[in-house]
Amino acid sequence: MPYLALILFLPWFLLLGSLYWLFPRQPRNARRKAFDLTALAVAFVLSFVGMQWGYALGLADVGTGAIWKQVLATLVAYGAFLFVLTVAIPLRSWWLSRG
Repeated sequence: MPYLALILFLPWFLLLGSLYWLFPRQPRNARRKAFDLTALAVAFVLSFVGMQWGYALGLADVGTGAIWKQVLATLVAYGAFLFVLTVAIPLRSWWLSRG
């Protein structure tokens, strides 16, 4: 049950990750591919860790229903994924302009 949030968000993560990978189209060199793969891997891992933390944290009021643990886990996972990609976009352009 704690992995439900990740399973439900995998298609959305795939869509966001694809957009991050595809745009901008240039430059498309080995440095860019390595950076993008690293950023996407970090985003996925932090999302997974955040989901586990959000589910285990227990801050959600389960008196109103068991679904709220899943909602909190989903929000934390989604926030972690978006945070990493949001930081990676300007960092990628800065890092690629250096080399």
